Amino acid sequence: MSDRILEKVQILADAAKYDVSCSSSGSKRQNHNKGLGNASDGICHTYTEDGRCVSLLKILLTNFCIYDCAYCVTRKSNDIKRAAFTVQEVVDLTINFYRRNYIEGLFLSSGIFKNADYTMERLVSVAKKLRLEHKFNGYIHLKSIPGASDELMHEAGLYADRLSVNIEMPTEKGLKLLAPDKDRKDMIQPMNYLKEAIILHTDEKRLLKTSPIFAPAGQTTQMIIGATQETDKEIMYAADRFYKGFNLKRVYYSGYVPISNDKRLPGLDTGVPMVRENRLYQTDWLMRFYGFKVQEILNDFNPHLDLDIDPKLSWALRNLSLFPLDINKADLQLILRVPGIGVQSAQKIVAARKFHKLNWDHLTKIGIALNKAKYFIVCNSREIFQKDFSATKIKQFILSGSSSKYIKHNTEQLALF
Repeated sequence: MSDRILEKVQILADAAKYDVSCSSSGSKRQNHNKGLGNASDGICHTYTEDGRCVSLLKILLTNFCIYDCAYCVTRKSNDIKRAAFTVQEVVDLTINFYRRNYIEGLFLSSGIFKNADYTMERLVSVAKKLRLEHKFNGYIHLKSIPGASDELMHEAGLYADRLSVNIEMPTEKGLKLLAPDKDRKDMIQPMNYLKEAIILHTDEKRLLKTSPIFAPAGQTTQMIIGATQETDKEIMYAADRFYKGFNLKRVYYSGYVPISNDKRLPGLDTGVPMVRENRLYQTDWLMRFYGFKVQEILNDFNPHLDLDIDPKLSWALRNLSLFPLDINKADLQLILRVPGIGVQSAQKIVAARKFHKLNWDHLTKIGIALNKAKYFIVCNSREIFQKDFSATKIKQFILSGSSSKYIKHNTEQLALF
């Protein structure tokens, strides 16, 4: 690699680190006709379900940009070193890195130079060259450019595994404050087109097996959290609308990182606390996999998530009247709402209780987090941990990490019977 290319990689890879929406789960692109590579589930800088660590080349095509968004490191008024790859340079980097086993795919985003279509056309050209000229079947994630034409979005879907459009701010008010040159409609347009195109191609694929695949890993989006004053309620209500309105695979929540002294931005020295990001992702998980409605977790009475405890536990403490659940009788949807019980554990409980009544030992072997769950359930054992316990006491015991005093007291009470 030449010194010139190496310098570009250093500049444009560093600029790409602020984009967190680079998960690739869901792609099933297969290698045919002795092509190069295979796309596999979970390609990103993370761990797959089987514990394998995977990676991808994550870069910007350029950090030149015509916009001056206050929260963005590549904004045109920022005094930083600028660089840009040619289409062929990105193609060559991807192929060379892949052959050296450095990466398993490509995540390509870009600042916007000239206009949306000009930039999007070059992103698509990279994917097209990789697929057609090099028979590359590894994972490709393209960041769609807001305002790009439907024709370019369609072509992008034919060559990329996943596409994503950043809506950037959770609310339109926040976007107008920090990025007055941008219009939320330009972000919605490509997202809406992709939704319709994915549905259409999926239906065609059912009828005609030779029909081309189209964005098999779907589309995602990303919000910047903490740059404006939105509550957690506003953030998650926006995410809920996007999930329902555009069939998104994921919404990503990126904590604001201070990059300027703009008076419109909050005075944060270290950025948004990581725990807030975690709580938002946990809420997102509850909505997508546990059957919770966003209004149950966040509402006018509870506009912010509790940073001390996870949102599932917080909900349970506000709804103690529903507990304790009899783990041997309650249906699956209710068991999923018990703190400390995950989706797989809940399914195992429902399957195992068909053969015998479950007790604490059985539940421990199944793998539930007993330190949380024990306050909200009863089983085929004499101990009842939740009786006469307030939400405040349960929270205190869980946060302390020890409930030995209560267990001892409970055992002594049982001995009186």
